[in-house]
Amino acid sequence: MAMKRSVRKQLGELLIERAIINQEQLEKALEMQRQKGGLIGEILVEMGFAKEEDIAQALTSQYGFPFLPLANYEINAEVINVIPKRVVQQYIIMPIDKIGTNLTIAMSNPLNVQAIEDVELLTGCSVQTFVSTSSDIKAAIEKYYKEKE
Repeated sequence: MAMKRSVRKQLGELLIERAIINQEQLEKALEMQRQKGGLIGEILVEMGFAKEEDIAQALTSQYGFPFLPLANYEINAEVINVIPKRVVQQYIIMPIDKIGTNLTIAMSNPLNVQAIEDVELLTGCSVQTFVSTSSDIKAAIEKYYKEKE
């Protein structure tokens, strides 16, 4: 599974190397993280230092997860039925494709092992992960799960 890949650099370091943020911005974000908790990538976006796409692209290079922008992707209605709406909303994930017992999902935080384990338990499928932005996933949930209601 891709989760076991060795990680050499922190997300903040990668973003600095890519000239997306500077050291001062990273330190401000880390301070906010110490105070309030949360994911550093989301904090950097919230503070306006980085865009969601920057974070997603950095995660893909950091951990080797493929990036999938959902905006232009059509998802089969049968795949939507695999994971209940409450679960996709809880974890900010989106089922993308299912072949046999292999389920492909998009998530903004591919390091959320709990989400992956819960989906595997719930569906009986082996989960493969793609990275997408939170707003792409939320828009897809709104689009596909609204149609379902």
